[in-house]
Amino acid sequence: MTKAIRLAVTMGDPSGIGPEIIAKAAHQLRKDIASGRLEFIVLGSARALDTACAQAGLARENVPLTMIDVGPVNGKIQTGKITAVGGEWAYRAVKKAVEMVQAGDADAIVTAPLSKEALHMAGHHFEGHTELLAHLTGQRDAVMMLAHGPMRVSHVTTHCAISDIAGRVTPTRLKRVIDVTLEALECLGIDKPRIGVAGLNPHAGEGGILGKEEADIITPVIQDYAARGIAVSGPVPGDTVFIKLRGNHFDAVIAMYHDQGHIPVKLLGFNVNPATGQWEAISGVNVTLGLPILRTSVDHGTAFDIAGKGVANAESMIDAAEYALKLLEGRRKKGL
Repeated sequence: MTKAIRLAVTMGDPSGIGPEIIAKAAHQLRKDIASGRLEFIVLGSARALDTACAQAGLARENVPLTMIDVGPVNGKIQTGKITAVGGEWAYRAVKKAVEMVQAGDADAIVTAPLSKEALHMAGHHFEGHTELLAHLTGQRDAVMMLAHGPMRVSHVTTHCAISDIAGRVTPTRLKRVIDVTLEALECLGIDKPRIGVAGLNPHAGEGGILGKEEADIITPVIQDYAARGIAVSGPVPGDTVFIKLRGNHFDAVIAMYHDQGHIPVKLLGFNVNPATGQWEAISGVNVTLGLPILRTSVDHGTAFDIAGKGVANAESMIDAAEYALKLLEGRRKKGL
């Protein structure tokens, strides 16, 4: 029998919807858990999980997971509010999850959302999960990939000011992002991955009229892959590259900066009620590549405004767990 894949699932900020979507996801994935395909190991506040189960109308005994409390944390968890207490719980859960994977007690990390503001209030000055994980693992060149079905987008830069982007688009960084994306696609079962590289400037620089980065940095890197018979092409203008991805010209796109890559994926992932204008569900996964550990995450925030109401949708958490399973099972097949 194949050994179960053990997912260390971090609760994120317990003041948000993390506890609720974890409980709902574990309940909906109970057949995979019962079959021995996966194990759900939750890290965070046990009390917050029990409360979330009750609010969601789930009996705790019907939510098949192992709970590891990473407390105590001084102070009360305040549902729906940004506090240092919530930030500290979130930090401790991620730290423990990393330690478990490094010790061989878990195979991957799946994260519920945290609040960057709360994290900073607790004294942990990281821009988000990706940077925190890079710090905890000692690996500084992590890569963020968003995925929504066949829409897969890796990012050269993420959480930085627009004015800093051009300086961070270097040949070394671009090659790193392409390499780990190729590896991920192969683990997903794509034998000959095709990657489209977005331009940084409008119209991919318009032959140098609108910017030199395409000609000086991006194109030479692409040509190197092409010379080795690897299907990496571009630079493709940012306003058309995602249309080509959706049209199955590529298996993934390399975006140059945060919003260039996030907007198209999230536009497809959010399910908005046309009558109310409110989003009701979101699907999609945030994957951290290039670290010595694998991490997948929901593709949304803490949703403090609906926390504690029992109405949060767990679709993205389920997607994140299933994506981790696919990647790990692919790695096992390749002997990685």
